[in-house]
Amino acid sequence: MEILEILIEQIKGFFGIDGLLKIIKSGDFASLATYQGITSFIAPILPIILMLELSRGLLYKKFKVFAYKIPFFSYLFNSVLGRYISIGMTMFCIGLFEKYAIISISFTWYWFIYGYIIWEFAHFIYHFLAHKVRLFWCLHSTHHAPESMNLSVSYSHFFLEGPYADIIRTSICMLAGVPPAMLFVIMFIDGTYGSFIHIGESVMKNAKLGVLGKFILTPSHHRVHHAKNLEYMDTNYCNLLNVWDKVFKTYQPEKDEVKIEYGITREIKPNSFLDAYFGEITALVKDVWNAPGIKNKVLYLFMPPGWSHTGDHKTTSALRKAMLNKA
Repeated sequence: MEILEILIEQIKGFFGIDGLLKIIKSGDFASLATYQGITSFIAPILPIILMLELSRGLLYKKFKVFAYKIPFFSYLFNSVLGRYISIGMTMFCIGLFEKYAIISISFTWYWFIYGYIIWEFAHFIYHFLAHKVRLFWCLHSTHHAPESMNLSVSYSHFFLEGPYADIIRTSICMLAGVPPAMLFVIMFIDGTYGSFIHIGESVMKNAKLGVLGKFILTPSHHRVHHAKNLEYMDTNYCNLLNVWDKVFKTYQPEKDEVKIEYGITREIKPNSFLDAYFGEITALVKDVWNAPGIKNKVLYLFMPPGWSHTGDHKTTSALRKAMLNKA
């Protein structure tokens, strides 16, 4: 019976329906107009769409178990530990840095726009470092390991990536004066939209979203970000507002003539959760262990993925340079 109760709690947690069930049981539907009520109402939408995505795949015989294996096991592995560490890191950074804010702002619509632009900048910094610093790439690579795109990929994360991301994002936002209450609203919006942009082609084939794609990051942009094509790699780091990608010249629209290939460039064991979850860490440990001298060992931690002490670099920039020289 205890196992059944645990299973039910896990299902409720996955669908995010606890808050909504409490509102229904209480009969206080007026609370749906509050922030807590709104989040309780919206939280189950994406998991339900994911189930529809799965159902559609089964109906049209396009469902492939391996496409959901890595995200599924990542979700189970992270369901408790990663979540609570992330919350703890967020609260710690608020307490540590809020008092050093460079300005004090109020919770108004115009300051909310400011807060969101700051959050997007903080997200860009975290995400850029996750691709350009090998130690951080080890935490982020699990998210890029799946070789197809669907909503379940938003659950595919190494359990320490959330805490690492929240340390950077929360610290920057606190120092920039974003109030904690505003930060939590932004985090909810960002998290919901950040899941949506992983929607699969079986549900949304053309994901450029028309004219909206000029102003926001669309599922099409994020599919580009998840590509291992050399033309697409290390681009589109933003989450909702693509302003910082344009500022730092990492913006890349999807090209009709370049079909997206998902996954990471390292050859991984087919459909292996353990390799997707721990493979990059294992490879880094081997490189550090075999590197000559302390300096090279440290450089392997902080140089981009593909860097080598031998000078035979396989970084994105080195590969692009080689491609241009061949052209």
